[in-house]
Amino acid sequence: MNVEFDIASDQIDGARDYQEDAYMVSQLGETDDGDSCSLMIMADGMGGHAAGNVASNMVVATFNKSFQSDFPSKDIPQSLTDALNRANQQISDSIKETPALRGMGCTMVSAYLEDNKLYWASVGDSHLYMIRDRELIKQNADHSYGAYIDMMKEQGMEIEEQPGMSRNMLMSAMTGEEISSIDCPDNPIKVRAGDRLIIASDGLDTLGAGAIIQYSSWSATARECVYALLKAVEEANKINQDNTTIIVVDIKEKTLPPEAAPTTSEPISKSINFEPEPSVYTYEEEEKASKGWIVWLLLFGIIIGGGYYVWQQGIFEDVVSEVAEVKDKVKEQVQEQIKPDETGTPTPPASEETVESKAVEAIPKTEPKPIETKKPATFVDTPDPFTDRLRIGGRGPMMIQLPGGTFRMGNTSGIISADETPRHEVTVPSFMMSVNEVTYAEYDVFARATGRRLPKSSGWDRKTHPVSNVSWDDAQAYAQWLSKQTGKKYRLPSEAEWEYAARGGERTMYWWGSRKGEGNAHCFDCGTELNTSKPAKVGSYKSNQFGLNDTAGNLYEWVHDCYHRNYIGAPTDGSVWEGGDCSVRVARGGAYRSPASSMRVENREKFPSNKGQYNVGIRLARDL
Repeated sequence: MNVEFDIASDQIDGARDYQEDAYMVSQLGETDDGDSCSLMIMADGMGGHAAGNVASNMVVATFNKSFQSDFPSKDIPQSLTDALNRANQQISDSIKETPALRGMGCTMVSAYLEDNKLYWASVGDSHLYMIRDRELIKQNADHSYGAYIDMMKEQGMEIEEQPGMSRNMLMSAMTGEEISSIDCPDNPIKVRAGDRLIIASDGLDTLGAGAIIQYSSWSATARECVYALLKAVEEANKINQDNTTIIVVDIKEKTLPPEAAPTTSEPISKSINFEPEPSVYTYEEEEKASKGWIVWLLLFGIIIGGGYYVWQQGIFEDVVSEVAEVKDKVKEQVQEQIKPDETGTPTPPASEETVESKAVEAIPKTEPKPIETKKPATFVDTPDPFTDRLRIGGRGPMMIQLPGGTFRMGNTSGIISADETPRHEVTVPSFMMSVNEVTYAEYDVFARATGRRLPKSSGWDRKTHPVSNVSWDDAQAYAQWLSKQTGKKYRLPSEAEWEYAARGGERTMYWWGSRKGEGNAHCFDCGTELNTSKPAKVGSYKSNQFGLNDTAGNLYEWVHDCYHRNYIGAPTDGSVWEGGDCSVRVARGGAYRSPASSMRVENREKFPSNKGQYNVGIRLARDL
């Protein structure tokens, strides 16, 4: 019981017409000894066959079901090998029943973490990397022809490359035939806090080792690392760029929640749920929705990918009947296999008019479905920003009153992140919120008055830049001090209040719309002319509909709530949600070195409450 895992994942299509990669991330709970366990599976369909995506999805589903059926296992390597062979056999059986699938196949890498032990099984040229002390270490074997030649040379045996043989030709793959080589070590390697694992398809080969290390070092969280690596692959603009799937796992010291906090050891797997929102959310409904859409996505891949392939070959008429059979049989097979599992006060701003376990990822890139939000009550007169006088002299941060209202909090599915679900209706009473993120100058008044160390500003103007490197505990103490100084109740906003305020009464993933656009916020890919290697001055961008600045980008912002793995049981009255893991607290809104996708109003991050972060600042709430 030494470590825990922060896992994030995503993929891009590259230059392919459809997605051939499939993956699944399953957090399996704990063993009888209390060890945290997680399983990651990634399969890359072979591009030479129209049904490569069918093979990859079939392998991921079958492997997951087989491995979990043996969980917890006393012989992990054997369970991994058995699961791999059963997945390969599933391909074989499918080909026998449906000859049109002959030739399909995939590569695969799976990684299983049980506390500080890392096991894996892989076939082909996909990757399992470890980054430790800024060194990129490949853990699994590369079964390509080029890797074989290089290995022989390292062993002193010069082998002449055969004419006509490509270095990326696979020497071992899952095609339903006997697998020539499986990499599954008998003994695990030991991971430790601070290690980062990267599981990726060969599309990541676009980046060199140095680039991977650099982008990783710039990323504070697993999710940021996934975003940064995929963006780098896209920006490389490589001709015929392959699909790229990346799963990042950060190994962290386990922090135990207070004894009174409720705990759960139920397995949680990311799943897809596009069904209309049920009146009562249940895992059974999520499982049903996940399975149904997985089937239809597979069929979509078969129809589009297969149709293009046979049209190119001029044999469409010959296989129409066989494709119809494939659709029925693959549907049955997949349904059987898938298991869900400081004091300068800024000038008030000019008034504004009220104006994302993946079981299957062969998915066309689309924006997440907009969140339905009931418009909040509006004021007859737009409220003016104000400040409260401090007893020691000076004034506090600039505040503004927000109207109460009802909105839909969270996301409709776990396709982007399971901790954003289920979406639920929340009614928020009217309250006050700081127009800007708290500046160094505003925080410095508190720090000097209480004898605290002033946070470093890296040379930035303390009167105009938002304070960072302050812990949740520091932020909470600042709010309590303001309450004593003003006679008003200052506090950190609840997570529900923050999301309500950040939405500005809108239904889209950003307060300005469904797309990131350009120049709307301060992040590294937001199309801004400002230097994104540092935070911007507060209020550098347009205010949202509630008159709030920088709710998206610049710095993440602490909220009061303890972290929960999802919204099941979350309050619906806008209040703070205690319980959960209170050693870590939620932060919202994205940051200057984060991608635009991290600024979605639904996006959640968590950080240790007793430690300041370079990219996390403070926004305050105040009772009426």
